[in-house]
Amino acid sequence: MKTKGSAAWQGGIKDGKGAISTQSGALKEYPYGFSSRFEGKPGTNPEELIGAAHAGCFTMALSLMLGEAKLVAEQMDTTAEVTLDKVDDGFAITAVHLSLKAKIPGADQAKFDELTAKAKAGCPVSKLLNAKITLDATLLS
Repeated sequence: MKTKGSAAWQGGIKDGKGAISTQSGALKEYPYGFSSRFEGKPGTNPEELIGAAHAGCFTMALSLMLGEAKLVAEQMDTTAEVTLDKVDDGFAITAVHLSLKAKIPGADQAKFDELTAKAKAGCPVSKLLNAKITLDATLLS
């Protein structure tokens, strides 16, 4: 399977403007730039998109593993906080912290911990990132 994302850019780094699109059309020429990346202005940025992709990937992987364990989630909410740090040769994504709150009828804490750790390590986005990936997973009753 192959899928595409694309970006267009015009101008310099600080005054330039970009637009990000996805093959599916979920994002179509969605604005991004220096101000949305570093100054909190409207628009998106690569780190936010990686966070959404990682949260989605991890949650889907966990859903698969739950199914294999004969469990079904009533609700799972995952946030991925992506850290962009200044390093010697520029900037790097140095960490991603996944935070999950899940309601899974019939799951005990030991099985939950086992499956969440497996999903964190096994999801394709986790495998792609060369960063420290941490996880807080809360099983709600």
